[in-house]
Amino acid sequence: MEIWHAPLDLAILNAASEGTAMRHLGIVFTAFGPDWIEATMPVDHRTMQPFKLLHGGASVLLAETLGSMAANACLDSSRHVSVGQEINANHLRGVRGGLVTGRATPIHRGRTSQVWEIRITGDDGKLCCISRITMAVIDAPEQS
Repeated sequence: MEIWHAPLDLAILNAASEGTAMRHLGIVFTAFGPDWIEATMPVDHRTMQPFKLLHGGASVLLAETLGSMAANACLDSSRHVSVGQEINANHLRGVRGGLVTGRATPIHRGRTSQVWEIRITGDDGKLCCISRITMAVIDAPEQS
C-alpha cells in the first residue's frame, strides 16, 4: 500500500536539493517504492574524512535527507510538516570510494511523530551504516 500523500516524482525530489548541502555533497534521489525512498551519494573528496574513508557525518547527512524527505512526503504539506527531532547512526564498515545508497523505510508513522530507518550500503551491497531518525509532525507554518 502506498504511504505517500501525493505521487512521488524523482525530478521534483531532486530539484528540492538545489542550493543545499545535499547538492554540494552530490546526493541524488534515485528510486522509490510504495513505502521507501532511495538516494545515492558519492564517496569522494566532498564526503571523505582524512583517512580516505566515508565521513560519518556525510552518512548522517544522507540519512537525515532521506528520513526527512520521506516523512514529509507522507503528509499533506498544507496542513503539516515534519522536522527532525533526533537521529542516530551506527557506522559498521568503512567505504573508500564509489557510491553509497541509502534506503529509508518507516518504522512508525503517527499523528505527532514518525520514526524512519535508513540503511546505507556500498557498491558491494554490504551495509556500512544504519541510522534511525525521529521526526516531529507539526502544523504547517502560515503562508504569508
